[in-house]
Parts: sequence; structure tokens; C-alpha cells
Amino acid sequence: MVAFHGISPFHLSIPCMIFGEDRTAGGVPRFDVRVCAAEPGPLSTSAGITLTTRYGLEQLKKADIIIVPSWREPEEMPPAPLLNALRKAEQRGACLVGLCLGSFVLAAAGVLDGRPATTHWLAAETFARRYPGVHLNPDVLYVDDGNVLTSAGAAAGIDCCLHLLRKWCGARVAGYVARRLVVPLHRQGGQAQYIEHSLPAPREGERLSGVLDWAQRNLDKPLGLDMLAERARMSRRTFTRQFRKVTGMTAGKWLLNQRLVLAQLQLETTAWPIDVIAERAGFGSALSLRQHFRVAFGISPSTYRRGFRGR
Repeated sequence: MVAFHGISPFHLSIPCMIFGEDRTAGGVPRFDVRVCAAEPGPLSTSAGITLTTRYGLEQLKKADIIIVPSWREPEEMPPAPLLNALRKAEQRGACLVGLCLGSFVLAAAGVLDGRPATTHWLAAETFARRYPGVHLNPDVLYVDDGNVLTSAGAAAGIDCCLHLLRKWCGARVAGYVARRLVVPLHRQGGQAQYIEHSLPAPREGERLSGVLDWAQRNLDKPLGLDMLAERARMSRRTFTRQFRKVTGMTAGKWLLNQRLVLAQLQLETTAWPIDVIAERAGFGSALSLRQHFRVAFGISPSTYRRGFRGR
């Protein structure tokens, strides 16, 4: 983890909580976590706390994963030694992660050139202007481009780190950590959920929440917009409007995402045949599951299963 003067303790604590706690009793592998100062210390923080660490940028030479939890200001160029260390790490195949404004640091190092990435929606316009060679997607919570990952705002850093943990260690491990943090293993939707949206009336919001919970428990059934609207006791038009306000997407897209997540979990944690998983996840047929899975993830369900079960 890269620390610097002015860092937010909350931003730094996110990867430390997910990777740095000893949860071996729950089957979670123990990571060797080191907070590395990018600048001479002791380091000041945005909360008035002073940080001291015995590690510096020399640790980046051998790290498997390097996380930049944020950055001070979008317009401020990071220190040259940090940028050089990140370039060398990327060249040797290390995994680089830029959380929130940390994506600006990776972009300044040049490791995002030609790649997809995201950042906090408030800084998206500045990012696009400063780094036109990066394929910025400001609508998502995080972007996984192989060995380089970026995320949106602070809470999206939790999503990104849990995704990385799941990628390295599987769904059971990531799910165990998510439950300890009392957060979902995977949030659907993107930053559209959080950009200048007024909340629905409490009564309508409660009804919609109940419908979403019910739908998640019944994904194997032929759910549709009219059925969900009727269960929420709303007109089709009102339900569609409120659903998009709350989730940032259409009901059809949300259902597809939920079914894909369920299929992923079943591929990782069971030995069920593909056609059984397709039925239990609500795709109806193995062919339909394969088509949607390849569009969403770029690989077949069988290939996905081999990759995760192989770990």
C-alpha cells in the first residue's frame, strides 16, 4: 500500500482491512501487507493523524500487488520516484491497483495508456482532459484490466479490493471477508446510483427494496418487469422510474446481472453441470447461459470454472 502526505486514513484502511487482517481461522490466506511511504515521513494525514512506517518505495520492487489508495489532488503530479517504481512494477507483471484518485497516479505513470479505467465521478472530467490516451469509463464502480485495476470513490475501493481478493482466492474467501465487513460481495450498478439522484419516497423505496430481495431469492423463476411492478404495487411506469433511480439501471439489466453473479458463485463453489446451473440461475438453457456469460466476461462458463477451481 502506498502512503503519502495528506492521505485519508479511511482510504488507506480499506485495503489494510481486506488484505491485512489475520483471518486464517476462516480459511483466508495471510497476505504480507506493507504500508510504504512515497515521501519522507512521518506522514501527515487529512484527519490530523501522523503515520510512520519503516517501509519505503524499495518494497515495490518485489511486491505482487501494489495499491495506491488515493491521491491528494487530481491536478498534482505525483513524485517521480513513485511513478518510476510503478512503471518498473508493471513491466515485471505486478498487479497495480488505483483506488479513487489513485487512478490519477497510475495514469501519470503511463501504465493506463490504451487501457480502460475509472475514477471518482467528480474528477472524471479532469481525468479525461489530462489523460486522453486512457479509455475512461466514469459510470462503473471499478475496472479490471488484467494486472491493472482502478476504482471509483472510497466505497468502490471496497468493491474493487473484494473483487481482487475473489480473483486471487475464490468466492468463499472473499465472501467470508465481505460478511465480516458487513458489505455485499458484489454490488450491481455503477456510479450512476450516486450522482445527483433524489431518493424515492420512503414508502416506495421500502417496497422496492422488498421486491429486490424477493427477486434475488427467486432468480430461477421467469421474472419480468410487469411481475416486479405488480409485486411492488406500482404502475409499470412508476416502477421503471423508481427502479432506475435506486439501481442506476433497468430491471432487465439488473436481473441479468444478478443471474450472472449467481452463476459465477455456483461455477466456483459447486460441481453442478452447466445446464443445472443455467436452470438454477434463471437462464433456462445452457446455451443462453453461455451466450450471456461470454458477452459479460469474455470467456465460457467452463473456462471460468477451471480458472477459479484451479486456484
